[in-house]
Amino acid sequence: MQNKKVLIICYYWPPAGGPGVQRWLKFVKYLPQFGIDPVVYIPDGANYPIIDKSLQAEIPEGITILRKPIREPYRYAAMLSRKHTKSISAGLVPETTKQSVLQRFLLFIRGNVFIPDARVLWVKPSMRFLKKYIKQQEIDTVITTGPPHSLHLIGYGLKKHNTTINWITDFRDPWTTISYHDKLKMSSWAKKKHKALESKILNAANSCIVTSPTTQQDFKQLTSRPVHIITNGYDDYDPIETTPSTTFTIAHIGSLLTDRNPEILWQCLQELKQEKRIAQDFKIQLVGEVSEAIVTTIIAYHLEDHLDLVGYVSHQEALVYQHKASILLLIEIDKPETKAIIPGKIFEYLQAGRPIVALGPLGADIKTILQETNAGTFVTYTEKEVLKETIAQEYINFQKGELTSTRTTISKYHRKALTKELAHIIENIL
Repeated sequence: MQNKKVLIICYYWPPAGGPGVQRWLKFVKYLPQFGIDPVVYIPDGANYPIIDKSLQAEIPEGITILRKPIREPYRYAAMLSRKHTKSISAGLVPETTKQSVLQRFLLFIRGNVFIPDARVLWVKPSMRFLKKYIKQQEIDTVITTGPPHSLHLIGYGLKKHNTTINWITDFRDPWTTISYHDKLKMSSWAKKKHKALESKILNAANSCIVTSPTTQQDFKQLTSRPVHIITNGYDDYDPIETTPSTTFTIAHIGSLLTDRNPEILWQCLQELKQEKRIAQDFKIQLVGEVSEAIVTTIIAYHLEDHLDLVGYVSHQEALVYQHKASILLLIEIDKPETKAIIPGKIFEYLQAGRPIVALGPLGADIKTILQETNAGTFVTYTEKEVLKETIAQEYINFQKGELTSTRTTISKYHRKALTKELAHIIENIL
């Protein structure tokens, strides 16, 4: 029996780096094992803010990849300021009081001209190309994944052109409730436009996939279409030969944006240092893009001698840092709208088997995952003493050589198990 063909429309694909790439790279890897042949449609000439060429080696052999040129506004904006354009594209937006006139101008243009996002210029040429391709190849199922959410407009156009197409939308992040929308200086008209587009997409698609229970609940208020949860996950990798650090290392893997500045954590570490409850040579290891505001705050708490700014590394290198850490930090912005955010790194943290200390808003979905897997501690931004005592206890465990994770089975978060769920949705689409 011939495998079913499914067209997957995505923006982030190797050599792009970051967690947004890995979700569909892994789905594509495992879908053929469930009788589905993925056809991947991606931009040619995309202006990715992060590059990780090592991920190219993970692209499965033999899959069909279609490329269509894209016009990138960020590329033209870089003529004005490459540094500001790259930081905005990567989400590293300075505090409002520290923004230059040029930065405010670029944010205004991004928020009010390019709706839903700066990749909207790719929508019409993509629809023209894919209408013909779908007909020629007799493809009946299309999946769009965002952000960028403009890719869902491609799916909408294809569905409108051919109503017999089965269309699934995948939301790796929420749309109108995402925290960075507040930074884009949107007019009331722009905000209404986003809301209208979000509603149109959710009610036109046959089915929707989200990554968290909170987003599922929010979307169910907006549509009667099925809304499924498929989280991100972890995969099998070559054995990582690492020995845990001999220094008490508190590590965060991934970008740390301005709004994700855990001042409560820096306060706790300063006090524990002053009280001599942790060693003077402990290390704060930040692996990935880090905003200047966070570094400034760490210095303000006299912790600069303990700071190890590693910068962005390849995915394989990031796995090594995770396995060597004493404690793995998971930090989310202290806002109600971030309750739905489950960072992809949490699942690789689980795989690494190191104790996790997570900081986030009340009711965060990450708390449920940590509780069900018994993999770490979750605290809110009002629980300073709990956070402080948790770190102190982990240091005692470190001194005793007993710093290990007590996590339970995590197999349901393996990429193959998650792809099986996706295949079931595809085969049973209404």
